[in-house]
Amino acid sequence: MAAEAGSGGVVKHILLARFKEEVPPERLDQLIRGYAGLVNLVPSMKAFHWGTDVSIENMHQGFTHVFESTFESTEGVKEYIEHPAHVEFANEFLPVLEKVLIIDYKPTAVNPS
Repeated sequence: MAAEAGSGGVVKHILLARFKEEVPPERLDQLIRGYAGLVNLVPSMKAFHWGTDVSIENMHQGFTHVFESTFESTEGVKEYIEHPAHVEFANEFLPVLEKVLIIDYKPTAVNPS
């Protein structure tokens, strides 16, 4: 039941983050708006969603925020990573993170039998 490894098909780019405690809320809001704005600057980025942890399971391992970007292919993710707007944003965003985890995956629908 492994997802196909080919480059075509929708890819979700997930970033889990824990920001440094000293990051003020105004700066955090500015960074999130900047992240969301990439969807208008990077053609391969088709959608963006974000949120904060609301789980009652307490298994977040310290991550507080999740950011999800949607691309049409793995090539689209590569274009995003190399795009000057993303590079500039990452240079602002990454230094304020205490902890980060990034994973890309291809959504697979499961039809119950």
